[in-house]
Amino acid sequence: MKIKLLSLLSLVVFHQAYAQSDKFYATTDSKNAEALKNKFPEDVEIITSNDNSSAVHLSKKAAEFLHHNVITHGPGYVYKSSQEEAVSAINKSRRENKILAFTIDQDAVVMSAIAKVSAENIKTHIQTLENYGTRHHTTAKAKTAIQDLRTKWQALITASGRTDVSVRIVNHMGTTMPSLILTINGSTSPNEYVIVGGHMDTITNNVNNAPGADDDASGIATISEMIRVLLDINYRPSKTVEFMAYAAEEIGLVGSSEIAQDYALNNKNVVSVVQFDMTNYKGSSKDVYLTTDPYNSNDLNLFLIELMERYNKTGAHAFTYGNTICNYGCSDHFSWADNGYDAAFPFEASFSQYNPNIHTTSDKLSNMGNSATHAAKFAKLGLEFIIETSKGSVLGVSDASKSSVHIAVKDKFLNYQFGNEAVESLIILDTSGRKLSESKNLLSIGKIDLNPLSAGFYLAVINTQSGKVITKKFILE
Repeated sequence: MKIKLLSLLSLVVFHQAYAQSDKFYATTDSKNAEALKNKFPEDVEIITSNDNSSAVHLSKKAAEFLHHNVITHGPGYVYKSSQEEAVSAINKSRRENKILAFTIDQDAVVMSAIAKVSAENIKTHIQTLENYGTRHHTTAKAKTAIQDLRTKWQALITASGRTDVSVRIVNHMGTTMPSLILTINGSTSPNEYVIVGGHMDTITNNVNNAPGADDDASGIATISEMIRVLLDINYRPSKTVEFMAYAAEEIGLVGSSEIAQDYALNNKNVVSVVQFDMTNYKGSSKDVYLTTDPYNSNDLNLFLIELMERYNKTGAHAFTYGNTICNYGCSDHFSWADNGYDAAFPFEASFSQYNPNIHTTSDKLSNMGNSATHAAKFAKLGLEFIIETSKGSVLGVSDASKSSVHIAVKDKFLNYQFGNEAVESLIILDTSGRKLSESKNLLSIGKIDLNPLSAGFYLAVINTQSGKVITKKFILE
């Protein structure tokens, strides 16, 4: 009993020290660290650096300047609990991107799911979260919002009658605010995880007035709609699917960092992670913008492009995509990438045109047109991603027939064989979705010169005369 009491007292002291201490350890981009040091020489200590990142000891004043003045979405730094942890974080080896073994063949299930997405549901949930007034990680309202979200998610589970779905609170060392995780257990591969998430906390200069409707009530509302739809269609994944509402993203990705590190330490096989942080402000000409920072998974970005080419090119669920740069410590997907997992971050706009009201008292639904039609597109993309990567079943629906199209790279040529498919065109895209070439009037067997392309990851998009879209990924060495 004395040991438990001592542990509790230590935890309280830790939280008080964290809340009151003016300086803390973190990692950040090396260029940002140098710029901060020049501007705040007394507030920033650069402990050590490599070519890309620095371990730093910095004040809250310097951190807030970085958060609000660097062209990045997130805080621009990642909080660390000690100097040792910060140094270790920038020195650990990074796993190279690989070709992921994902296929797209769940057309019937996907179309059933995305047809059920309700923009009105997302809008209502955004407004509900905005109504807390603040969800800053230090406030009682932040904890209440997490508990209320748990109640909402549990109600969806109860209504579904499912016993393979659960929701749990995750407490943290770096913040008093907890995170929330909903788990749909995998039916045949429960030890493989597919994860989507967003952050629950908000920030402004006024702790008690941080409504955060777009950043990130929109993301939480979007993944909540994904949960509702999957339970509504009785979706049973083969792999385990988890939905995460992270704590304290705005002060250095605290919640997601602790969760991702715990998963890595326990050798959990996380297949892929997608982050939904701001989904409802259409500030740019295209709809979905894939972030292409070096820590993001090239192949996972390509897979998201494949999904959009397959399911969102035309028709009732059509939307467009582009690419943008997010920079260091951008959002919670960085925590997963930093621990060696494949992670991606589809965003609401180009970062030069994203919502100007975030991190202010004006981040409200009314300043996004009082609708959630933009966020609904992200809910559809999220459902497509989950269904195709977790490969479950719905009421006995079977996989679509396999394509007869084959490609292979040899000697800087793309060799193709179309089988019995009559092909209209073959387009090559890079990981940002940029069209590099388009070939028409092709024979059923042939090759395309890749010499003009640099080494990297690419996507071949084959449009057939019957209207089908077939996508194939390849690496050019």
